[in-house]
Amino acid sequence: MAIIGSSSEPLLLLNPDLTVIAASASFCSAFHIEPTSVPGQMVTALGNGEWNVPQLKSLLKATASGRARISAYEMDLQGEGRTQRHLVLSAENLLFGSPTRQLLLLAVADVTDQRLAEKVKDDLVRDKAIMLQELQHRVANSLQIIASVLLQSARKVQSDETRDHLHSAHSRVMSVAAIQRQLATTGEAEVQVGEYLTELCDSIAASMIRDPDQLRITVEADGSSTNSDRSVSLGLMVTELVINALKHAFPEEQAGTITVAYRSTDTGWSLSVVDDGVGMPKGGVETPGLGTSIVRALASQMRADVKIIDRKPGTEVRVNQTPSDLGVQTGPTPMAMLI
Repeated sequence: MAIIGSSSEPLLLLNPDLTVIAASASFCSAFHIEPTSVPGQMVTALGNGEWNVPQLKSLLKATASGRARISAYEMDLQGEGRTQRHLVLSAENLLFGSPTRQLLLLAVADVTDQRLAEKVKDDLVRDKAIMLQELQHRVANSLQIIASVLLQSARKVQSDETRDHLHSAHSRVMSVAAIQRQLATTGEAEVQVGEYLTELCDSIAASMIRDPDQLRITVEADGSSTNSDRSVSLGLMVTELVINALKHAFPEEQAGTITVAYRSTDTGWSLSVVDDGVGMPKGGVETPGLGTSIVRALASQMRADVKIIDRKPGTEVRVNQTPSDLGVQTGPTPMAMLI
């Protein structure tokens, strides 16, 4: 009795018939019950009747008979003129020597403040997720506007070299815009690689291929997904490699196909861009330009290897991440490399 009365946790000691033998001072204080009125009362008669919950009564009786056990029964308690409280109840049978000497110990935890804090946290997380999605949507729209301006400028300039640079800048911006659109649409942190690369290559083809019947870009990808940082790097590499193939593999609007392939396994991933154009120049690879430098820099950042293969005819650029590199963490793509 002394242990029950002095417990800092709200406790009730009950007979099998659910009459109260003793209550801790903390119980009486927490639920505004006069201590002297507790002994001998039915638990369902405590206070102003707010403890008269049929399901609680049934669970306590089942626990007393050994047919059930209350480990974390949750209920709302609404006292007269008081704020509703959310409680978690646990009950245990206590046996003293003879099986006929049985008591029931009911522990009550008030988790109202804790649940309120959890709700506030969940609301904040949800609000931040909505704000992030809205930000991604606005960023995607802004990138689309920038890309459109670049494409319009490319159509107006007279210099072929300037036009090529503007087309390249447009495609690089679109590679990031495509990711932002997918993130804004799905609301997920992961990007579906196949969908992203298909949208990206469609955008490049629309801006740089005059006759789709003569020259086309196809994408072959598995159903894997990756995080936004890696997808940005993959997209930029594909952009540079496809633009490079369009510039050099098909002179004088020669017909052909550029195939972008991506595969991911438990041991690594591989990206390849293959064209069936005129192939590599005699004497080996030309001096690396900006696009090639970007691809090698991104591959190095992702701890991947770049191989250029002469397919005779055509050229294949393959980027592989080996199993030993999977544990290396890569940082976000430097924005200075995007345009």
